[in-house]
Amino acid sequence: MRRRGIALALTGAVLWGGSGVAGQYILQDCAFATEWLVGVRMLISGALLLLIDLAVYRQDIFVVFRGRRDRLETIAFAIFGMLGVQYTYFAAIKFSNAATGTILQYLMPVVIVGWTALRTRRMPPLGELACVALAVLGTFLLVTHGSLTSLAISPPALFWGLLCAFAAAFYTVQPKRLICKYRPTLIVGWGMLVGGLLFLPISNPWAFTGIWNTAAALNFAYIILFGTVIAFVCYLGSLQYIQPAETSILGSAEPLSSILLSIALLHITFTPADLLGAISILAAVILLTRK
Repeated sequence: MRRRGIALALTGAVLWGGSGVAGQYILQDCAFATEWLVGVRMLISGALLLLIDLAVYRQDIFVVFRGRRDRLETIAFAIFGMLGVQYTYFAAIKFSNAATGTILQYLMPVVIVGWTALRTRRMPPLGELACVALAVLGTFLLVTHGSLTSLAISPPALFWGLLCAFAAAFYTVQPKRLICKYRPTLIVGWGMLVGGLLFLPISNPWAFTGIWNTAAALNFAYIILFGTVIAFVCYLGSLQYIQPAETSILGSAEPLSSILLSIALLHITFTPADLLGAISILAAVILLTRK
């Protein structure tokens, strides 16, 4: 059973990593608009997750909108959490690559440490400070190749990548009460669907621009089905067999898979400084997650 849980968690992480690589292909090679991709992905994935929730639990899926507090928190999660992390993530990928965008997103635990310190008005323990320093060092190496005079990635890529880490921190912390009260598929499903609906005036799903061919269609289908719905189901399914902390640590395979898939499929090259930076960030994330 434990092996099944580990396999499910790793499968979910690898599928998530693959969605970034697929996203890079259709954003850069097929010239999809980031707004269109994010909006349509959220609408379809949200609807599918809600259908899965209804089929599995057979309970009222509109219950989150009955109470004022639940309704407001769901909408806040949809806008600042789900929509925020989805858009900033793919924007970072468009201006850099899947691996860089995913690794910068994984600075999220460092943001949570900083927020916790501000909220409690207490300095983090020495071990957490060391992890933060390790993550900052990794980010420096990743975005500069170790140079003190120039950036190795574009300023927009760095901006969206760091903003994605903040959005991911909100996405992780804010819906905790709702998920404990209800269930993850319900909250994430509504987060995606509501976020996609509110994003309609900007995403313009009826006004597609870009190159739509067989490869683009397959990559888009992968993002929806495997990189979102199946990945999420696998990740949640692993919680039946292993502890949540273990699942979170195994989730760190996402940036690793993104790096390997970028090298194998997109022929992205990484300098030794890039790899050392990625390892530093992942080490910090794993240590903070264990904590």
